[in-house]
Amino acid sequence: MKFKQLGLVTLLLVTMTSIANAESFPITVKNCGKTETFTKPPARVVTIGQHETELLLALGLGEKIKGTSVWFGALPKELMLQGRDLKRLANNAPSFESVLQQSPELVLSQYSWHVGEQGEVGTRQQFSELGINTWISPADCTAKSVTQGSNGDGVRTKPYSISMIYNEITDISRIFGVPSRGKALTRQLAERIDAAQHALPPRSAPLKVVYWFSSARLQGDPWIAGNQGAPAWINRVLGLTNIINLQDEWPTVSWEQIAQSQPDIIVIASMDRRLYPADDAEIKEKFLEHDAVTKEMSAVKNHHIVIVPAMSLNPSMRNVEAVEIISKKIAAVIEHR
Repeated sequence: MKFKQLGLVTLLLVTMTSIANAESFPITVKNCGKTETFTKPPARVVTIGQHETELLLALGLGEKIKGTSVWFGALPKELMLQGRDLKRLANNAPSFESVLQQSPELVLSQYSWHVGEQGEVGTRQQFSELGINTWISPADCTAKSVTQGSNGDGVRTKPYSISMIYNEITDISRIFGVPSRGKALTRQLAERIDAAQHALPPRSAPLKVVYWFSSARLQGDPWIAGNQGAPAWINRVLGLTNIINLQDEWPTVSWEQIAQSQPDIIVIASMDRRLYPADDAEIKEKFLEHDAVTKEMSAVKNHHIVIVPAMSLNPSMRNVEAVEIISKKIAAVIEHR
């Protein structure tokens, strides 16, 4: 009898916890200058951007994804099983028609130029007229303007912070009625950052770093991280100094200027995308080792080069992965000294 009573009490507590964690609908959220109202959790969604895909998978919402697009590379190991059967509409930007064919209730975009005023895929107004909600990652519209320069990546007026991703996780988990999952995911990410910081060895002075994403032409000026985007946040977490002091997200900078700055570490992006010759990380490494200017840099001679997934250098949950990978390289560089 006592065991039966304990079982009823446990069931009641679980039920009360579920109710407390549930989201009441309808809910209204503000996103990148637009207000979106949801009468119920979306059952069918399309993601335009790998970050949005990974965010939904991390929240256990993979079954709601009816189509994906804009992929830089493979999913992280912990999400591969959940995402193995995802339908890819395109590796890059999908067509408006292909998105509509999935009958989405919500379209989530990592970048504003896909579903913003530029509307490479379609504008928010176009989707709204069809009764489809839209979402743009706040990290791509908060204190940032998209310009014609810097490969269209834009200029930040305030530094990016992982808190933008935390806030997005909170809002997305509310939209889908799973706020407790959002809290758990944010806590996990924060714990990983804390662990990486505590593993750093002591240093007498900050190490200098440069981040190479890609290049329109292999022999031309590379796209290098500015001092306000995701790599700048990584630097603040790890106590690194960016050799580039520009607000552009990914400005073009000459190799001569980079070589003169003598970075201690060179971080290069690895991706499956092949829009440009320097998208290939192996080609980047070979260039650094054989180019007349770059091969003379001490970071190249000592092979203080670290390869990270391209997604980990874009505002996303994967920034935490970059922190973990680069922190290990810092330890190796300091030991070499």
